[in-house]
Amino acid sequence: MSDIIDISELDDLVRRTAAAEIMPRFRRLRPGSVRTKTSPLDLVTDADLAAEAMITAELRARYPNALIVGEEAASDDPRLLDGLDEAGLTFVIDPVDGTANFAAGLSMFGVILAVLRYGEVVAGIVYDPVAGDSALAVRGEGAWLEDAAGNRTPMHVATRAPLKAMVGSLSWRFFPKPQRPGILAAAAQFGGNFDFRCAAQHYRMIAGGHCHFMLYHRLLPWDHAAGWLLHREAGGHGAMLDGRDYRPSIFKGGYLCAPDPECWQELAGILWAPEE
Repeated sequence: MSDIIDISELDDLVRRTAAAEIMPRFRRLRPGSVRTKTSPLDLVTDADLAAEAMITAELRARYPNALIVGEEAASDDPRLLDGLDEAGLTFVIDPVDGTANFAAGLSMFGVILAVLRYGEVVAGIVYDPVAGDSALAVRGEGAWLEDAAGNRTPMHVATRAPLKAMVGSLSWRFFPKPQRPGILAAAAQFGGNFDFRCAAQHYRMIAGGHCHFMLYHRLLPWDHAAGWLLHREAGGHGAMLDGRDYRPSIFKGGYLCAPDPECWQELAGILWAPEE
């Protein structure tokens, strides 16, 4: 990837942070340590804040000229997002993806870290602190699952299947209201639909071949940048529904992941009609 960026060192930072700041709080959150941001499912906990602070501090020490965009920091100062396409080196952090699950004591959460160069995703980490393994991707070098001992298992997307046998996630609630009925109606054509309320786990599933498709509209970079690369390097095809390539600086609009370009075209025709 680069002689100055070591994904193993970044993975070690994510793992150490989870061990120090996230897992000691899992199912041990004190009253007042969970707060609501924009909706009942948009939460922040002491674990989110402490983990982002630890990752940010170490990255600043190692890469003083890099742009660092943490979910919580960007919530406080959205102007941080303005530099995603211009910065030569950017780290995008989701300290606890699936915070609502974490706060409820459910194990479906993760830590996400993406590395960008001038707006292009070049590396990504999606760590599961409960399982203790990382889904890793480096642009042009593939995607793999790595356990705590360093054992690697290559990740590959599922092969395409008949519609009635395909399973995926349709995150319909952020689409414009006129488009939601069509997406929900299309869901009946598939073999199954799920929503773990956690992009980290969704991307691990699709890159590992455990589901076929995912559809999103709200595209916050800390949720999707690393996962987009993970899915791509595992052999999948993802694109905006209007034909554009995905970039972390695109914050909304239909985005679809599928096993291959032909399957993507088929699914896009079923799930989406252009906005008027």
